[in-house]
Amino acid sequence: MTFPRGVLLFLAATFFGTAMSACIRQVSGDVPLGQIIFWRSATALPPIIAYMALCGDFPRAMTTRQPRLHLTRNLFGALSMALSFVSLTYLPVANAQALAYLTPVLTLPIAAVIAGERPGRRVISALALGVVGVSVMIGGAIRMPGDGAAIGVAAGLGFAATMAFVRVHIRGMTRSERPATIAFYFGLTGSLIGLASWPFGWIAPNPTTMALLVTSGILGAFAHICATEAVARTAVSTIAPLEYTGLIWALGFDILLLGDPPAPASLAGAAVILLAVLVVARSGEQPAGNK
Repeated sequence: MTFPRGVLLFLAATFFGTAMSACIRQVSGDVPLGQIIFWRSATALPPIIAYMALCGDFPRAMTTRQPRLHLTRNLFGALSMALSFVSLTYLPVANAQALAYLTPVLTLPIAAVIAGERPGRRVISALALGVVGVSVMIGGAIRMPGDGAAIGVAAGLGFAATMAFVRVHIRGMTRSERPATIAFYFGLTGSLIGLASWPFGWIAPNPTTMALLVTSGILGAFAHICATEAVARTAVSTIAPLEYTGLIWALGFDILLLGDPPAPASLAGAAVILLAVLVVARSGEQPAGNK
């Protein structure tokens, strides 16, 4: 079976994004949030610039013809990031993660309204399979939320909605903007937002922590570039079900970093998610004008 290039790129983006999250999880208890945001964003800039040079677009790719589109993307991206942290503050991780995986579900109607995409039955079936797989994997871990649950749930839903909008918005931006340009300005915005927290207290990280912070930025750059390249080549409604593969990568990192073998339910859910990926790969749905 031949996988479309957009599918392979988005699978790579999901892997890099999950690996980035694993790095951040290792330092989140010791490093202030603003400092994490700064290093995650600032250390992503050199790989992005190197990618520009590799494509022969440096320094041209640092210029933009659509500053308003970048402003919208960066503001909604920053809002999405903030909402995800609020959700994690008030909800158990499993609950917040479950709400986050509503993103691909919400992507379909947003893509239909904004981008005019009409996913076929295979894609819709794959999305439904992904929902089933995620439900099986996290169903046993979900706990009843406690105080502030309403705030956490509202923030989680807001994160899913804004992230779905960002993905569709990036799809539109790639018609006139280079993927590296989009990644560069988001990294620059995140660096400035994180740097603004410096007066409120940063720590002096040890070498291991510093290495994890730098690695998170590099992995984040790869994830952002691959995801942006993917949505430039494939309809966002088509690749939406692939979002769920993040849970499969997470299982692998749990085994490698924590020595925590997956439960039978997790393996069953992963198998369903893999089936959803194969359905997407067989759909062959590509928007007009693909690269």
